[in-house]
Amino acid sequence: MSREATVIVPRRLGSHGSDGREASKESETPASPLGEWRPEHIRVRLLLGKGPRGMQLLLLAAEGGGTSQVVAAFKENPTFMVLNLVTSAIVLTIVIERFAFQLSRYRVNSREFFAQIKKLVQAGNIDRAIKLCEASDYPILQLVKAGLTHASKGEAEIDAALSEKLSELKPQAEKRVGALWSLANIATLIGLLGTVSGLILTFGAIARPGLTQSVKQQMLSNGIAEAMYNTALGLGIAVFCMIAHILLHTRAKNIQHDLETTMEKTFNLLTIQQQRPGQY
Repeated sequence: MSREATVIVPRRLGSHGSDGREASKESETPASPLGEWRPEHIRVRLLLGKGPRGMQLLLLAAEGGGTSQVVAAFKENPTFMVLNLVTSAIVLTIVIERFAFQLSRYRVNSREFFAQIKKLVQAGNIDRAIKLCEASDYPILQLVKAGLTHASKGEAEIDAALSEKLSELKPQAEKRVGALWSLANIATLIGLLGTVSGLILTFGAIARPGLTQSVKQQMLSNGIAEAMYNTALGLGIAVFCMIAHILLHTRAKNIQHDLETTMEKTFNLLTIQQQRPGQY
């Protein structure tokens, strides 16, 4: 069995000394225009086995830090990345607030709650049913209470009270959810603007006279990378917005359907109870 290990050896890019040539000619990259040190490394894999050669050194590749490239692109032209970071902060705020609202305000089991209300109403304990609804300010309880407070009135008054309360509660379930779709489009367009801007600046820079071919290639690759980072950031935010919109919109529709069902049950319960002799 052979064993494998990885050794990270730092080196200096752009150096034409003997150390760079002894490591590998294929791993050399064009010298930086400023000749500065860069946090790049050579990854070497050691294969230890029983073969006649004993130890083999395989030079894999010169490995640059992807994170450092993103930071460099951000420092070079941060305008559109900052705009998309602000957009992502707004998106996260909306998503967290909406999930917290839906999970906290609509956690009442409407079937079990209505079963308790039904028993009290059929027993003629309207006041106890109203007090049960006043135990908390959950939307389901508020809707049923709106009908119970008009139980002694006619069908038209009961229906009007329930419909008015329902019209107040339904928009709250889907509030600000639709904005996620618009924010997804905005993030995508900001990313595209950053891409176009980066390419324009890059091609303008390499068109200047007096630059060597290696410098132009380096500037072109850095400019294209910066442009792609803008696109990737915008698309990532857009995908997150769409997924969050689907989840929140689906849950909001289920909540609204539950409210409508509870309204119909409350109306039917109160109107049927009125038709019985000696009630209210």
